[in-house]
Amino acid sequence: MAHSVNARPLSSERSSALSGTISVPGDKSISHRSLIFGALAKGTTTIRGLLQSEDVLATARAMQAFGSVISSQTNENDETRWSVSGMGTGGLLEPDQVLDFGNAGTGSRLVMGLAGVHNFATTFIGDASLSSRPMARVLDPLRKMGAQVMARTGDRLPLTIMGTRTAVPITYRVPMPSAQVKSCVLLAGLNTGGVTTVIEPIKTRDHTENMLRGFGADFEEKTGDDGERILKIAGLCRLTAQHIQVPGDPSSAAFPIVAALLVPGSEITLKNILLNETRTGLIKTLLEMGADITILNETVSGGEPIGDICVKHSELHGVEVPADRAPSMIDEYPVLAVAAAFAKGETIMHGLQELRVKESDRLAAVAAGLKANGIDHTEGNASLTVRGSKSVPGGGMVSTHMDHRIAMSFLCLGFASDRPVTVDDGNVIASSFPEFETLMTNLGATLVEAEVSAE
Repeated sequence: MAHSVNARPLSSERSSALSGTISVPGDKSISHRSLIFGALAKGTTTIRGLLQSEDVLATARAMQAFGSVISSQTNENDETRWSVSGMGTGGLLEPDQVLDFGNAGTGSRLVMGLAGVHNFATTFIGDASLSSRPMARVLDPLRKMGAQVMARTGDRLPLTIMGTRTAVPITYRVPMPSAQVKSCVLLAGLNTGGVTTVIEPIKTRDHTENMLRGFGADFEEKTGDDGERILKIAGLCRLTAQHIQVPGDPSSAAFPIVAALLVPGSEITLKNILLNETRTGLIKTLLEMGADITILNETVSGGEPIGDICVKHSELHGVEVPADRAPSMIDEYPVLAVAAAFAKGETIMHGLQELRVKESDRLAAVAAGLKANGIDHTEGNASLTVRGSKSVPGGGMVSTHMDHRIAMSFLCLGFASDRPVTVDDGNVIASSFPEFETLMTNLGATLVEAEVSAE
């Protein structure tokens, strides 16, 4: 059972109605990119609402190692503003230390795009989970641009990238739907002479494209005759510092949303949540399942749509989720599986192959968690079928495999199941949502530290 050295088992119990108005932490994808683009721009970028999780702070430390001065200041209202001094495109300095990304897959893969086109060596390390995850998907295009890679075990961490003096612009067709691969190549293109082109057959989250526009990059997007997205970035352009307000993370919002749907009598409102269409697949699916979800106060901030989400307890029914929806909700399938456990009938999810290479093999981890809690399901190579019931047994011990989303998803299960649900390590939640326990208990959910006998 893989967990952190100082594992802290955590249990959730059947809860009374959840109620209240909350704000979830800033979006993780936008937080990573704000720090990276701020370090590449001329001037000082200020960031409000930055997600202060372990993953994002690892990216902040990496940009500091490249020479950016990053600081934060908290006011009397407990609001923190971050300042990032930019060094300009191509202005990164060689790090005098290894870059430790912990469990941050997004941060490590995006920063590899920067390292591959600077003429120095950068060494990347991570925890056991990150070190088991494939990096070839970003290293392959970087090799085509001229970077060299030295790794101990295949294309996995720990590894060192030796950047090239003169990077070669490429045209790269992304072989699988992946915002990380697309963003890695676009970031590498910023310090490459000429035009770098990325062809994306299926649209994935587009925060990198939005930030390229916002920071003033020479960037072009068009749609091909066959519907493919064609993205072009002209290298060696000047980026200008910005003021960024990070909206609430829809992937973090997914947990209180599903919990409120499942716990009878619940009604909650989540404020200022990112509503980018590349991130709202879960909301669309839950609405199809009969969820009482209303979007209020919609507006646009920093090129990103945001709004408030009102959620009421609902009787759900099973649906079939198409494979082409996976890019817009890839991180939300574990908690969708929990919602499906309480839905009438079958919920069938297709196109889940990407879950095999997340912080854990999430598909296997979800299936194991469902089994441990008496939920009828079938795991396929790239699919999951959950047969729901109004009464879910619960009572299981769930192995998180050092995966924060597995932990939070199954704790949400315990809020509505017949018996408590325990996850083997609540500490892993801090990588993306350190406020999870406090926020959920403030809404009325029951979370307790568990006592687990040593085997």
